[in-house]
Amino acid sequence: MTKFHFTGIKGSGMSSLAQILHDSSNEVQGSDVEKYFFTEEPLQDRSINVFPFSEDNITEGLTIIAGNAFPDSHPELVKAKELGLEVIRYHDFLAKYMKQSVSVAITGTHGKTSTTGLLAHVLAGYEPLSYLIGDGTGKGVKDSKYFVFESCEYKRHFLAYEPDYAIITNIDYDHPDYFSDMDDVLNAFGEMALNVNKAIIACGDDANCLSIQANVPVVLYGLGEGNDFSASNIVKTAEGTSFDVFVRNEFYHSFTIPMPGDHAIKNALAVIALCQYEDLDPSVVEAQLKSFMGVKRRFTEIKTDDAILIDDYAHHPTEIRATLQSAKQKYPGREVIAVFQPHTFTRTAALLDEFAESLAEADQVYLCDIFGSAREKTGSLTVDDLADKIPGAAHITVDSIDCLDAHEDAVFLFMGAGDVQKYLTAYQQHLTEKKTV
Repeated sequence: MTKFHFTGIKGSGMSSLAQILHDSSNEVQGSDVEKYFFTEEPLQDRSINVFPFSEDNITEGLTIIAGNAFPDSHPELVKAKELGLEVIRYHDFLAKYMKQSVSVAITGTHGKTSTTGLLAHVLAGYEPLSYLIGDGTGKGVKDSKYFVFESCEYKRHFLAYEPDYAIITNIDYDHPDYFSDMDDVLNAFGEMALNVNKAIIACGDDANCLSIQANVPVVLYGLGEGNDFSASNIVKTAEGTSFDVFVRNEFYHSFTIPMPGDHAIKNALAVIALCQYEDLDPSVVEAQLKSFMGVKRRFTEIKTDDAILIDDYAHHPTEIRATLQSAKQKYPGREVIAVFQPHTFTRTAALLDEFAESLAEADQVYLCDIFGSAREKTGSLTVDDLADKIPGAAHITVDSIDCLDAHEDAVFLFMGAGDVQKYLTAYQQHLTEKKTV
């Protein structure tokens, strides 16, 4: 039995992979910063040891899986090479692991985690499977037929994979610290498409997805006419969305999902298309879709006596719009308040106007200081540069969180990919303290 050490085990993909290997009867440990991340909860549940970074963690007999955020000069990786241990990058290890099953890569600029979680849940209605979800959730099953995993385009890491299927949710400009422009992004996705072995399932409503060319069939899904898989007779309520699916203009089956928003319909269509391509029973798909409870930090609702709080990972203008649309569908008539923490200085600068336009669709906007991330800690831009472009926007801190009390019976969207949850937690604590006064 191999003993694995994960350098950077709290990363969303790393945590998920550690869980998969643990569930597959391997011995697993890891290291990371001591700051709390929600991705460490499932590691704790499995009693996986997580140590502070130290070269002393590296001993004879280990195989090292290195997170992509850590350079070869990291003390643990240097020590591993001195001892002659195998050091393999996360994406390279994953590329080998997936060859054991029918692999489905879910990629795209937005919606990867939600779609991966949805597909894993639906396929679990047929038989046990292994999956890796970008919310820090993973499961490993020996000899599983399917392996569903989130495939990230950042730094072209997804080019390491040769999946049987790929779902492309959309192609948009993001990660400006790496991609030079939209053409660079399209080039990366074009290269990825050539690595797929059986079929690509892509969103036909996304103009950039239509440019994808591959050596396998490209199946299109979406709300627009002309897609191979389309949704019609859509009924939206506060409880969810119902729709009929047509396959190449012929009625296929009716489905209901408990999630609001057009993006949720499209995610479901991608999953339905994959299952139909694999000749799986649509009645099982229908039942599984109805019971899906979502993934972590994707429109996660926290209801209190005084407000509705939503924790969401949205950190790009397209994602912000989708989250706002979901809130307005689920809570019609309520004021929608955006509490947004920009993620990275380069992204905020490159998409400043787009951020302003998307956030302006909220009834009121509060902006947290920019979260720099591990790879980019400082920048010349401040959150005030964004606030100046949004009418009525205000700067908010943890200490001034009580200013949200001005909005009664509202829906508060805490959005961001950094540590925006500390603002949500602070407001929860404030609401609790108000009750005791």
